[in-house]
Amino acid sequence: MSEVLRSAVNRSTTLEDVARVAGVSRATVSRVINGIRNVDPAIQESVRLAIASTGYVPNGAARSLVTRRAGSLALVVSGSGAEADGPAGGEVFTDPFFGRVVSGVFQALRPQGLHPVLMLADAPEAREQALAYLRQGNADGAMVVSTHAEDPMPALLLEAGVPAVLFGRPDRPLPISCVDLANRDGGRLAADHLHARGCRRVVTIAGPSGVRAARDRLAGFHDAMARHGLPYLPHAEADFTQAGGERAITRLLIEHPDTDGVFAANDLMAQGALAVLRDHGRRVPEDVAVVGFDDSSAATAGRPLLTTVRQPVEEMAAEMTRILLDHIARPERGATSVIFEPSLVVRQSA
Repeated sequence: MSEVLRSAVNRSTTLEDVARVAGVSRATVSRVINGIRNVDPAIQESVRLAIASTGYVPNGAARSLVTRRAGSLALVVSGSGAEADGPAGGEVFTDPFFGRVVSGVFQALRPQGLHPVLMLADAPEAREQALAYLRQGNADGAMVVSTHAEDPMPALLLEAGVPAVLFGRPDRPLPISCVDLANRDGGRLAADHLHARGCRRVVTIAGPSGVRAARDRLAGFHDAMARHGLPYLPHAEADFTQAGGERAITRLLIEHPDTDGVFAANDLMAQGALAVLRDHGRRVPEDVAVVGFDDSSAATAGRPLLTTVRQPVEEMAAEMTRILLDHIARPERGATSVIFEPSLVVRQSA
């Protein structure tokens, strides 16, 4: 171990220690730490190795004074006015979808040394608190998962000048970046698969009509079935929960007892359908084929394993994070969108 390195590790490491180990100036080390772009990549790597070898930890408060950045990003789960202690707040912790979003955000932020701040903004008071937090610069930007078409949060963030990226396209045109899935194509994949299996008496468990993704999945499914010569398909709306799926399929089976195929707009509702079909003595897939949507942990939580349309949530959340970081680094950048393609994952249920 060199004398410089031994001296650094025997006491609190300073910026000067890193500079001596890297063989560069203190100013160069500062530029690398603060993310300033005009530093040769080879020098950046030397500085990073020196930081790792000396164990230097940047002073966050001092760095924020220099960069005028908080060093954190907000992950905002927002809706249109649900009570904070109602189902919309609870679903963050029970729906596999939200866990996958958080996982994707962490994967993208970890290499940057940044941290997400989870904020629930489903009631007006909570929304105002989240906006105040962001306006005050406590986070450098927001990644927004909006749960309802009438959610005002995206427009409010634009008005406040807060860098933001949405998970899912907004219902009304807004100059705000987003990532999304080609949900109509996902609905078509499910329809084509059920039709190819010979299902002709198909019902649909749709998601809430106030959610754009739910409407698009239903529209894509119905459009593809119409092309297959089935212009009318009964459907019941549910709330993306397993209990909601159970209620919806129970109602549909009473009205359409000869059902031979089910498409559910997410895996939790499909799991609810499987439970009710089992209770009714209907074999899956022999009597009724079932297709879900998302390819979440719920798809493999029960038996039979669920055939589903995969939504690459982790990859989408990571891309949402990368776009936001780029907006923060380049404030002049205009709004952009990245649309991911769904794929069909065939298992036992269809």
